[in-house]
Amino acid sequence: MLLPSIFSENLFDDLMDFSDVDRKLYGRNAAHLMKTDVHENESGYELDIDLPGFKKEDIKLSLTDGYLSVRAAKNLDEDKKDIRGKIIRQERYSGSMQRSFYVGDNLTETDIKAKFEDGVLKLNVPKKEEMKIPETKTIAIEG
Repeated sequence: MLLPSIFSENLFDDLMDFSDVDRKLYGRNAAHLMKTDVHENESGYELDIDLPGFKKEDIKLSLTDGYLSVRAAKNLDEDKKDIRGKIIRQERYSGSMQRSFYVGDNLTETDIKAKFEDGVLKLNVPKKEEMKIPETKTIAIEG
């Protein structure tokens, strides 16, 4: 006999047979994280950020003081809840999340390229050498 658990998140887990992989991906804290892969190549860095369920319009990128910030926000449609009935369990994420990466002070917004497809935000961040401050040459004083 299947009995629902009152104090944990597994009300229907026995019926739906969620695997451990699903628990890691859709667990309690996974909704608040932007899973990111960072790859380095000769010319720069490639970032792949998982944002499943988001639309391009839900994502905002900004560059401030050398930090590239990725913000994503979405809300579930409140009107559809009433039409479909009372929600017994809700696992899909509704809210906002943010993550920042230090990319250096010498990059501008035009240097960074972004593409969003199939729920993955792909960023190309070039490597730029910092401008070297010329050495100060001293002049000898005679006397």
